Amino acid sequence: MTVHAQIFGFTDCQETRKAQRFFKERGVTVHFVDMKERPAARGELRRFEETFGAAALIDREGARFKALGLRVAGDSPQRLLEKALTEPRLLRTPLVRCGGRVAIGHAPEAWQMWIDAEKQGTASQSGGKPA
Repeated sequence: MTVHAQIFGFTDCQETRKAQRFFKERGVTVHFVDMKERPAARGELRRFEETFGAAALIDREGARFKALGLRVAGDSPQRLLEKALTEPRLLRTPLVRCGGRVAIGHAPEAWQMWIDAEKQGTASQSGGKPA
């Protein structure tokens, strides 16, 4: 069984590069979506939001969050997530999807569990915890 992963991130993001390297080293086929070229669509973010909540998707420590003055704006996580559709740098990256499983940020333990589960052919749907 071939395992496939989809990684949403940025080529200049260290955590995204770590995710790509992790999967490549384990022979997992990766479809990389550079959000600088193609920001994630609302539907693509929905499963991450359903699993972890909108707040977990927002990088409140990121330079873009600060540059936009959002630290003092007090917007709700849902409003911030809507803003992230046009300002993808507001998102924590990488966003990783493998089958029905999703993880936010650097989550190698969760990723390894997914790979093991896929190779064993189990239907476990455990998601990774946000870092």
